[in-house]
Formats: sequence, C-alpha cells, structure tokens
Amino acid sequence: MTTPTLNTRVAIDRLIRFLAVPGITGQEAAIGKEIVAALREDGVPSSAIAFDDANTRIPEPTQTGNLIVHLPGTARKAEKPILFMTHMDTVPLCAGAKPKIQGKRIVNENEGTTALGGDNRTGCAVLVTLAAELIAQKLHHPPITMLFTVREESGLFGAKHLNPTTLDKPSMGFNVDGRSAADVIIGAIGADRWTVDIRGKASHAGVAPEKGISATMVLALAMAEVYEGGWFGKVIKDGKTGTSNIGPVGTLDGRSAGDATNVVTDFVHVKGESRSHDAKFVREISAAFKAAFVNAAGRVKDHEGRPAKVKFTSRLDYLPFRLKEDSAVAQKAAEAVRLIGREPNLRITNGGLDANWMVKHGIPTITFGAGQNEIHTVKEFVDLAEFESGCRLALTLATMG
Repeated sequence: MTTPTLNTRVAIDRLIRFLAVPGITGQEAAIGKEIVAALREDGVPSSAIAFDDANTRIPEPTQTGNLIVHLPGTARKAEKPILFMTHMDTVPLCAGAKPKIQGKRIVNENEGTTALGGDNRTGCAVLVTLAAELIAQKLHHPPITMLFTVREESGLFGAKHLNPTTLDKPSMGFNVDGRSAADVIIGAIGADRWTVDIRGKASHAGVAPEKGISATMVLALAMAEVYEGGWFGKVIKDGKTGTSNIGPVGTLDGRSAGDATNVVTDFVHVKGESRSHDAKFVREISAAFKAAFVNAAGRVKDHEGRPAKVKFTSRLDYLPFRLKEDSAVAQKAAEAVRLIGREPNLRITNGGLDANWMVKHGIPTITFGAGQNEIHTVKEFVDLAEFESGCRLALTLATMG
C-alpha cells in the first residue's frame, strides 16, 4: 500500500494556529470555535459538526461540551466506522503561550514563563489535517467519527461523561496524545482522586493550646502512618504495585491552611490520588489513606478529650485497561506504523488517557503521539518531524482498509 501524501506546510500552519488560541481545561469554548472554523474552511459541512452536552454532567464548571464530527464513508458497501479522538484543553500553565518555529521545532516565545500547549493541540491539528486531506485528495475511507474532548487534563471528564451512542458505534478508536507516533499505547493505569476535610478547633496557641485541636497535627500523623506503612509514593504490596501522592494542602478556597502561628489550625483540606494497573489495588491504597486519617483524628484531642473529625471522599478517576497485543486495533495500528516507515512499540503507560474511558464505553482504543515534548513544563516544545509522522499515521489508519 502507498501511503497518502501530506501537505506538511499547511499542517504545521494549522498547528501554530491552534497553539495560539487559549483553552485551558474547562475553558475550551475559544479553541472549540477555532477548530470548527478550520474544519469548515477545509470542506467539512456544518451539518457534520456538533457539540454534545457532556459539560452539563461534568461536576466542574465547563464552558462547552465535546466536539463531535461525522465524516461519511466513501464506499458503496457498508463499512464499520472508526474513531479518531484527541482532547482540546491544555493545562493552566499554557495560558498566554506564543508559538513560533525554531529550526525543526515549535517553541514558545514565552519560554520560561508558560508552557506551549502541544499537549494536546498537536492532536487537534492531526485530526483537522486528517479531515482536510481526506476531502482534498478524495481518499477512500470508512465512516469516521472525530471526537475532541474537554477537561482531559483535569480528570478525563469529557470522555467520562460522553454519551457513546453519539459516536455511531465505531469498531475501534485511535487517540492522538503523546510524543512518538511509533508508540502504540495499548494499556494505561487506573486512578482514584480523593479529598480529606480535617476539622479541629481553634484556640490561642500560646495562652491555651490544650483547648485546641490541631488539624495540621492530624495531617502530620496520618502522613507518618501511610509513610511508615509503605502506602506513600511507590507502593508494593504482595506483588501488587501502585503509586500515591498528596497534592494541594490548604483551605477549600485555595488559601494556605491556618490563620497565624499563634492560632491552633482548625481546618485543613487535602487532595491526593492513588494509582495502579490493578483496579482493586487502587481502592486498597485509598483505603489505607482513609484509615490513617481516621486513626490520626482519634489521637488528636483537646483538654476535654474531644477528638478531631475527618471526612474522606474518594471518587474513581478512571479504570485501568490493557488491550491484547493481537487485538484488531493494536494490530492495525502496528501495521500502519510500519507503513509509514517506523517500527511500532506496543506498550502501556502509567498516566491516564481518554482511551481509559473509551475502552470502558466499549470502544477498543489505542493511543499514539504526534510530537509533544516536555509537556506541562515551561520547556515544552513540539518536534515537527514527529508531528508530521503523527499526521501521516492518522491518514494511513483512515485509508488502509
């Protein structure tokens, strides 16, 4: 099979166009509008483009729903639809990015201040380039659904709250999100996110500290317990492995916990996560943190014996998955990688992907990259050769039959 040609210059211009549009997680309206405009310019009819209502089910404020595009197949006979997907949002660090070409890379004029947003405007550019080339070259392809999700960076919410019936029952999916086009990700980790509200009692720390109940001390004792028990950081228990971490510690409105050094801290809000490729072990890790906080609360008391109180809340972020290497979607992806002159690397990842939820929705989905590098940092850049490979891989997957 001869792989389709690609207008690389236009594809790169399209990527720079998308990188310049703000759209941090939860605020995807502007980039969604820009993607729709580009699709229309490249010949996709308005009737094929729509936003869903997933944002009405997402628990965090979200400007718009997922963007869904339907491209009808070109064959007379019925063919099974396939899915191409990516996410529209970036991490907040990307706000204010100014992309520019520097040699064989796209970098940020604001390097050292903001991230670039290649995660995941590379994916957005790959999908729009795919639609543009299919139309411009009149290439044969099966029915294709394109999905641009929202709030991936803050918890895979767009994919989680998607109504899969809106996708026209694709037989398999291809998610563009990562560095290398040759990396075919067939599995990913699962995760819980949890919060703890620790309620103590304020008192003057110099005059009557015994009358207070320190929420800070509850946190310290709980962390000591999980650390000593081997439940913090890299977790290995009875042959099962996972990770855990505590992130922000403060108040519900994002301020630092505690009012002053001479006041016993009466409230601390803690956010954390548990991860593993074993769904049951994820819950075991979270349960160990809950037990530690409950135990610690019972140990920290005021002069009358009244203990602190804790409220531990855990929610499933995403389930782990692992597709077989000989599955149809993995084999098709591997063959396409070879067709563009690369050697496929089938692997699993310790990060969560929208593919986690697509597999849960019943659509076997692999993930490949398109040039992202140093993501979520101020040193982020896009490798243009790898971006081109990602575009070529998408075109090959769509047309290989």
